[in-house]
Formats: sequence, structure tokens, C-alpha cells
Amino acid sequence: MTALDRQDKPVTAVRAITAGRLRYWILAMLFLVTTINYADRATLSIAGDSMQKDLGISSGELGVLFSAFSWSYLIAQIPGGWLLDRYGSKKVYGAAIFLWSVFTMLQGAIGFFAGAAVALLFVLRFLVGLAEAPSFPGNSRIVAAWFPTKERGFAAALFNSAQYFATVAFAPLMGWLVVTMGWEHVFTVVGGVGVALALIWTRVIHPPRSHPRMTKGELDHIGAGGALIDMDAPADAAEARKQEAATAGRENLRHIKALLRNRTMLGVFVGQYFINTITWFFLTWFPVYLVQERGMTILEAGFVASLPALCGFAGGVLGGFLSDLLARRGVSLTVARKIPIVTGLLLSTSIIVCNYVTADWLVVLIMSLSFFGKGLGALGWAVMADVSPKEIAGLAGGVFNTFGAVAGIVTPLVIGYIIDATGSFDLALAFVSVCAAMAVVSYVVIVKDIERLDLAELESARA
Repeated sequence: MTALDRQDKPVTAVRAITAGRLRYWILAMLFLVTTINYADRATLSIAGDSMQKDLGISSGELGVLFSAFSWSYLIAQIPGGWLLDRYGSKKVYGAAIFLWSVFTMLQGAIGFFAGAAVALLFVLRFLVGLAEAPSFPGNSRIVAAWFPTKERGFAAALFNSAQYFATVAFAPLMGWLVVTMGWEHVFTVVGGVGVALALIWTRVIHPPRSHPRMTKGELDHIGAGGALIDMDAPADAAEARKQEAATAGRENLRHIKALLRNRTMLGVFVGQYFINTITWFFLTWFPVYLVQERGMTILEAGFVASLPALCGFAGGVLGGFLSDLLARRGVSLTVARKIPIVTGLLLSTSIIVCNYVTADWLVVLIMSLSFFGKGLGALGWAVMADVSPKEIAGLAGGVFNTFGAVAGIVTPLVIGYIIDATGSFDLALAFVSVCAAMAVVSYVVIVKDIERLDLAELESARA
């Protein structure tokens, strides 16, 4: 007898409440994993200044190292999405967590290879990006499977806001590790936490219908509300052969072309590129900006960097809450999603004001406002969970994240070049501000109605 068939009576109020909120335990796991995911990405930005001094790395080389992650992250997005659709989120995502954590730990040993440190670090950062590729498409698939439409904005915003919480939780710790133990331990400690979390993942994550703690009441609730509860359900042999044919390389290419022909999907993809420019500035160059432009110590930068991140976290949670609140009150899903996105990204453009102030506290205040706005407007994954055709949700998420990964390559390189050429961050902050404005244009001008797309109709449409 399964958990769905067994109905123990009487059921206590506490048991009923707990059982009815299983999806939030799943969301908590996504939040923890994404926090570690972004802590791994941020290790180099915290350790970067000390590594430059110890290993003789120039700003241009550091920009290349910052971008190494995104090269492989971009390359692996579509294959990662295909793997998720083919083998399910539990297996693919769990293996990814373990691998990216091991590659992070290994970065702590590059000091033993001083002559080849830059090349080895590039390779390891490249491998981290490769392993992390299924993470956000996996998050989106799991939220789509576990949450009804009118709860999905908050769920997607919460796991996305973990990128800010990672800085809040780990930037002070990583700064302390650099000062007291050496930059090497930033990588070994954060990577070690990820390895432990990968083991927990295998016990916690299951598809909704086969989860041992799922109740019939909750399954009916999320299914009736639009959750794709059978997304990762086991298929029989005939269905498996059908899926295999549907995910062949030529078929995937056809799906991708169909996604890019659709105006709404293209607008969401382009918007993600510009939004991720803001993300990657904060993940890579912001701590360096505090040290080199504002004269702070590494330890000070670690703590100060956590303040805008805390505001980004608050903005992310608020954006998802407001979007779902509007949807529950009868506002169209299109308007409910676009209001926080546009408002937040307009706030993000304020980052350029930092070029015209000198007081450090005012710089931190403006950066905090900008990152709060970025968090408020970071509902792209909620939109993807709303609009992606259910048959190719992983693939669509992979294409979406591919656009974001391009920003992860371009942003560190452009800013590194600007700093080497001008000796200042002024143009770099202007670049980030313009990208925030372009994200607003994408959602206002290009993105049309936000609603679930039908794969057959999508493929039959013509540009």
C-alpha cells in the first residue's frame, strides 16, 4: 500500500498541516542547493584579490577566469536540459551537485602549481560551469511539477533569491577564511558543504506522485492547480521509445527553432541576458570594486557585499509574493508577472549613481537599492515555469539559461577590459545600468501574453 492509498484515521491537525505542505519542504531543498550553487560561483570573487597578489594574476586574466565558468555553463545548457527531460530531475541534478562541489574543492590546490595556476584554475572553473548547467532548468522543472500556477511565482522567486542569500551567508565567512586561513580554504570549505548536500538530495527529492510522504489531498490540490505532477513519472517501454525519438538531436533543434520563433519566448530569453549582466557584476567584480575602487579590506568587502545581497534576497521574496498575490486577486498572469519585473529593473538602473558619489555608505546604499530592484524583478524562472511547453520544459529552460550564460561570459570580460583600459569602474557601472534598462525594454516591448504554450502550435507557427 502506497502513501497515496493509505489514509490513517483519525489524522491529527499537526499531521495534516505537515502533510499538506510537503511541496514547501521540496522548495526548501531547492533553496539550500541554489545557495551552495551560488556560493561556489562567488568563491573566486572573494578570493580573487588575494590570488592576484599571490599568483601574479592581472585584472584582464581575472576577468577571463571569471568568465571560464560561463563558457561551459553556456555550452552545457541545452544538453543539460535534454538530460533532465530524459532522465529526470532527481538523478541528473543530484549528480550535478556532487560534481560541481568536487571541482570547487580542487580549486583550493592550484597554489601547488604556481607556473600553471591560471590554466588549471580556468579548467576547474570550466568544469564547475559544466556540472552546474542542469541546476536552474532543474529548479524550474521541479517547481513546475510541485507547485500550482498561483503559487509558482513565490516558489520560483524563492529559489532564485538564494543567489543573494548565498552572498549574505557565505561572503563574510569566505572573507574571514581568506584573512585567517588563506584563500585556498574558501574553495575547500564551500565545496565540502556541497558534497554533503548532494548526499541529502538523494533522500529528499522525488517526483510528486512517487514521494513517500505525499498525500492524496496535496497531490489533488497541486494537480488541479496546474502542477505538472507526471513530468518525471516512469514511462512504459513504448512511451520510452517515443521519448527517445522525440529527444533526438534533430528533434531538439526543431524545438529550439520553434522556441526562438515565438515572440514571448524570445523576449524572455533576451530579458534574461540583460538581467544576468547585473547578477554577474555582483558575483564577480563587486567585491573587487569595493577593495580596489573604494579601498576596503578583503574582510570588510566580504561583510559589505552581504548588505546589497540581503536587499536582493528581500526583493526576490517580495517580488514572488506580490506577483502571486496579484494573480490570486484576479489580475491576469501577464500583468501579475510584469509589474514586479519592470518596477524592479527600473530600480536597478540606479547603480550608475555610484559614479557621482564619494561617501562609502552612500555607495553601499545605492548598490543595495539596485540589487533590491534586481531581486524584485528576477521572475524569469517563474515566467519560464508558466509558459514552457510541458514536453520540453527542461530544454526550454536550457535555452533560457543559455542566454543568461552568455551574459556570464560577456560581463566579466567587458568589465575587466574596461578596468584595464580606463583604470576605473565608472564605465563598468554605466554598462550594468544600461543592461538593466534593456531588460525593461524586453519585457515591455517584446514579451506578450504569459501563458502555457502548446508544443504542436508552437512548432506549426511561422515567424
